[in-house]
Amino acid sequence: MNEIKKTLRDSAAARWTVLVLISLLMFATYWFQDFYSGLKGLMESQLHFSSSDFGLLISSTTWLNLVGGIVIGGIILDKWGIRLAGTLFGSLALLGAFLSWLGASGLVSDNPKTQLIIMMTGRLLFGPGLEVTCVTISKTIVKWFKGHELALAFGINMGFGRFGSALAMALSIDIAGGTVAPAIAFAGTLIALGLLAFLIHLIFDVRLDKQKVALASEQGDEEKFRLEDLVKLVKNRSFILIALLCVSFYAAVFPFIQYAPDLLVNKFGLTSEFPDMSGESFLKWLGAFFSNGPKVASLIPLGTILFTPIFGRIVDKKGKAASLMILGSLLLIFAHLSLSVFQSLTLGYIGLLSLGIAFSLVPAAMWPSVAKIVVESRLGTAYAMMFTIQNVGLALFFWGIGKVLDLANRGNLDAIRAGEMNYNYTIPIFMLVILGVIAIFFANQLRKRDKIDKYGLELPSGVKPE
Repeated sequence: MNEIKKTLRDSAAARWTVLVLISLLMFATYWFQDFYSGLKGLMESQLHFSSSDFGLLISSTTWLNLVGGIVIGGIILDKWGIRLAGTLFGSLALLGAFLSWLGASGLVSDNPKTQLIIMMTGRLLFGPGLEVTCVTISKTIVKWFKGHELALAFGINMGFGRFGSALAMALSIDIAGGTVAPAIAFAGTLIALGLLAFLIHLIFDVRLDKQKVALASEQGDEEKFRLEDLVKLVKNRSFILIALLCVSFYAAVFPFIQYAPDLLVNKFGLTSEFPDMSGESFLKWLGAFFSNGPKVASLIPLGTILFTPIFGRIVDKKGKAASLMILGSLLLIFAHLSLSVFQSLTLGYIGLLSLGIAFSLVPAAMWPSVAKIVVESRLGTAYAMMFTIQNVGLALFFWGIGKVLDLANRGNLDAIRAGEMNYNYTIPIFMLVILGVIAIFFANQLRKRDKIDKYGLELPSGVKPE
């Protein structure tokens, strides 16, 4: 009998080529997710948005996700596969980007409320497009790297995403050139190019599936997804704990990133626009960089490009995933304390560094752990449920930080918008410290539970518990 002993996934060149292709879409969608953060001040001056309006716009990204958008996408992914789900929801993200640009451009209306509604509609569609695309990419990584360098592959993929976030935060104000629409058009173009790269990867996916069908005919059918598997996920205590850890951690990070440039400008007196440094020395350019809010805030995701693959490699080789999640949550608490309670810019820089490390450490340990807890046939739905629960926290804190910011400064809003006073960010950011404490609790409970369920979260990749 002519047996296929190896498939395309056993080729390192093929695996890493696929990873780069799908990670380009990750880069683009994360750029679009976070590029508004550097434009908050411009949106207030040009589009006349308040902090609450800004928070509402960002929060609208999560609304369809809260009513089952991601879970439906995850079921589509598990039932009909990577090719359909990735193409469909990548296209939805692109449509959302187009509507966001249309609203900001003023082509339909120059009324601020109408523009906000159109832009919110775009973000509304972009939300499930982004999240289901991320779920699809996550399942694709497991498909190609399980049994190989799984945590490292997740780390590198997340590095692409964080690089998109970092560049978006740092460069969007420069790309905008005083107008919001060009920055949106640029971000949307990146999604189109990323979607093209994903479609190219499908050539590899089709070939691998043909090889897997041939193997299945010789070794027996693979387990297929069934709707009853949703019940099994809900009853899996380890899965519920890691999902709750996910929401408490990310709710303290992603919403903060959207407000970080504005916080650094208002609390520590950094600038909002980067000066023309042509002809200046590198040291002067560096000084200008660290005096600019959007540029400094971009270091949060930028640092993860280096640290996430390193931590992923550690998880692959040494294990200790649950313990590393506890450590990352501790760093998260320190970061938000230093940025809310204290007034020292130096301590603020250290806090941002700590946040960047936490932002690398927890995801590098968490996402590969899900592949240990959940069988591959249910992974799409499992990741979708995690992203849905995560979006509850994001929706609350995307909007909540802006709302609390306005409430905490309600007596000075006119003076702040006139440039005569600064926002006081102490209370909105201190709220995130509580989320760090909750994250530690769930991470510790997950480590204890793993001793019962024996998924091997503290063991290296490929090593099964006794």
